[in-house]
Amino acid sequence: MQNNLRSGILLMILTMFVFASQDGISRHLASTYNVEMVVMVRYWFFAAFVLWLATRTEGGIKAVARSPVVGLQILRGVILAVEIWIAILGFTYLGLIASHAIFACYPLMIAALSGPILGEKVGWRRWIAIGIGFVGLLIVLQPGAGVFSIAAALPFISALLFAVYGLLNRYVARTDRTSTSFFWTGTVGAVLATFVGIWSWENMTPNDWLWMGTLCVSGALGHWLLIKCYELAEASVLQPFAYFHLVFVTLIGIAVFGETLSFHIALGSAVVIGAGLFTLWRERLKTSPLKEL
Repeated sequence: MQNNLRSGILLMILTMFVFASQDGISRHLASTYNVEMVVMVRYWFFAAFVLWLATRTEGGIKAVARSPVVGLQILRGVILAVEIWIAILGFTYLGLIASHAIFACYPLMIAALSGPILGEKVGWRRWIAIGIGFVGLLIVLQPGAGVFSIAAALPFISALLFAVYGLLNRYVARTDRTSTSFFWTGTVGAVLATFVGIWSWENMTPNDWLWMGTLCVSGALGHWLLIKCYELAEASVLQPFAYFHLVFVTLIGIAVFGETLSFHIALGSAVVIGAGLFTLWRERLKTSPLKEL
C-alpha cells in the first residue's frame, strides 16, 4: 500500500511535468499560428484517442456513450474546449508564469461553487481560506500596475470555467463511468473545435508539425498518466502535488521563453497555494469521522 502511494505521488509529479510541457508547446505554437487551429488539431487527436479506447471497451462506442445525463456531458465538453482556448490565449498575452499564478485559484473556486452547484456544505474555515486565497490573487494582480490588465481576465475566466468543469465532473460521476465522461469530453470538444477552427487553417512548417504532434501525444499521455495516478492513490492525497504544475511551468517560462518571476507573483502564488492546500485538507476531513464545524 505504501509503495502504491509513493508510486502514485511520483506519477502525479510526472503528470504535472507533462502538462507543463504541453502548456509550453501550446504557447510556442499559438504565438505563431492562430489559437483556433492549434486547439482544433489537438482535439482531432484527442477524439481519435477516445474513440480508439471506446472500441476496445466491452459493448463498444454505443455502450461507452450511453449516459442518463447527455446534456450535462455535452456541456462539460463545450466548457473544457472554451477553457482551453482562453487558457492558451492567456499564455500568449500574459505569459506562462503570470497566467498560471492566476489560474492556481481554481481549487478555491471549486470550493466556493461546490455549495450552489453540488449542494455541498462549505464550512466557515474554508470560506476564510477562500477569502485569503483571493487576497493572494490580488497580490499577483497588483491592481493599478503589473499583471492587472484586460489580459489578466483570461486566466481568471479560464480558472472559473475549469472549476465549473471540475464540479460537473463530480456531478456526472454519480451516474456515469470515467470512460463515458472521457468519451464525451473528446468528441464534443472535437466537434466544437472543428466548427470554430476549420475556417482559420494555416500552413505549418515541418518543424512545427513535429511540435504539434508532440502536443497531441503529450495531451493523451497526460490524461492516461492522471488516470493511472488515481488507480494507485486517493485523489485527496494526490491533489496537493498538482501544484507542481505551477513549479514546472515557472521553470519552463524562465528557461525557454525568458519570462521573469517577480516578487509579488511569487508571494501571491504562495498565498493562493497555501489557501488551496488548506481547502483540500478540509475537504479530506469531510470523509473522516471528524465533521467540519
